[in-house]
Amino acid sequence: MTARAPGARGPVAALFTGPGGVARLAGAALLVATVAAQHPNPVFNRLQIKDTFSLLPNWRFFAPSPAMHDYHFLYRTLNTSDETSPWQTVDVIAGRKLRQIAWFPGRRPEKAIFDVCSEILQLMDKGFNNGVQSPPYRLMAAHLRGLIGADGPADVKGFQFALARDTGFDATEEPSMIFMSPYTPMQTEASP
Repeated sequence: MTARAPGARGPVAALFTGPGGVARLAGAALLVATVAAQHPNPVFNRLQIKDTFSLLPNWRFFAPSPAMHDYHFLYRTLNTSDETSPWQTVDVIAGRKLRQIAWFPGRRPEKAIFDVCSEILQLMDKGFNNGVQSPPYRLMAAHLRGLIGADGPADVKGFQFALARDTGFDATEEPSMIFMSPYTPMQTEASP
């Protein structure tokens, strides 16, 4: 073993001293803090709470709680003769293609449906009347009103929609109906 000359620094100390040492030290601290902030244990959330300038990226943003179910909207219409149509699905899930690994803007409507469903269900937990008056509920009703108005028969006076949940590719579990709206008129109060 060789003896160090007086005043000589070890290899680690040499990294953080001299020209650019402060920048390397700051970069190392940021790297360690970023890695620690990704840990699922809530003890590590203290770093993000103290990060007032949002310097630490949170990679859990992409799937903080991964989806375990698919949501499907269904609707049926009521015509002027008071006849109800069979339930029809609102199709937004498209088949996947290889190029969609890199670029898939068509996934946005599918994601929007999932987000609207999640919001409606959270609001329904607070009471049915709160949920029916909520923006996600009104957004879905307006979307269906436009869809039925464009593609449906002319004698439709209202509709009802439902929300079903299934496990996607797992065929062992039956889909379940988790929400059904009241009758919704085609014409809103603001419409002529």
